[in-house]
Amino acid sequence: MTKNYTRPENCNTMSEVRFGVDKLDKNLVKILAERQRYMTAAARIKNNRDDVRDTPRIEDVINKVLKEAKVQGLSSEIAETVWRHLIEASILYEFQQWDAINSTNTR
Repeated sequence: MTKNYTRPENCNTMSEVRFGVDKLDKNLVKILAERQRYMTAAARIKNNRDDVRDTPRIEDVINKVLKEAKVQGLSSEIAETVWRHLIEASILYEFQQWDAINSTNTR
């Protein structure tokens, strides 16, 4: 039996809320996996390990996210907190990828 998706404003039970959140989480994981693949590509493309952490780019991403959050009605506190954590985790991942790629390759 497949449950039907109920829009948040139409939810009347916690079961409907949880189903919607679980569905969104599944989609978020798919999107984050794609984002991670871009971090792998960045690690492959960057010639210098020092280029992995790019502070101006971090702030550019945060500014773009905050602008889009406002358009979409997402709390700026949630957006900034989530993206700063996401960016830091992505940087750590990219460092790992860069090290792995460059321990087997000579540039």
